[in-house]
Amino acid sequence: KVLKGTAEYLDMSLGDLIEGIVLHAFDGETPFEPSTMAKIEQLKAVYGLDLTAADSHALRDTGPD
Repeated sequence: KVLKGTAEYLDMSLGDLIEGIVLHAFDGETPFEPSTMAKIEQLKAVYGLDLTAADSHALRDTGPD
């Protein structure tokens, strides 16, 4: 939901947003301006997202039960 909200805020498709994030990451650059980061923080609060990049290594797909 945060990614969708960010794409909407930037008036671009979700696919274009993800492509931009990945291309910036490949170049070791930050993909967002400070104003966009502020909007992302607002969206994270609205949707209750409290994960960070540090959490990505601990996430596991449990698959179907």
